[in-house]
Amino acid sequence: MMRVSKMTVYRLVHGGDLPAVRVGRSFRVLEEDVDEYLRKSFYSAG
Repeated sequence: MMRVSKMTVYRLVHGGDLPAVRVGRSFRVLEEDVDEYLRKSFYSAG
């Protein structure tokens, strides 16, 4: 969905930029949280 590597997502989660819930050994991220992160990441150029 974000078209980035798994390590980039882990970095965002551990850095607190992307909220996630740990389930066992993996992380779960809500689609709404990804949408919000992407919305905040883009800006209008021009």
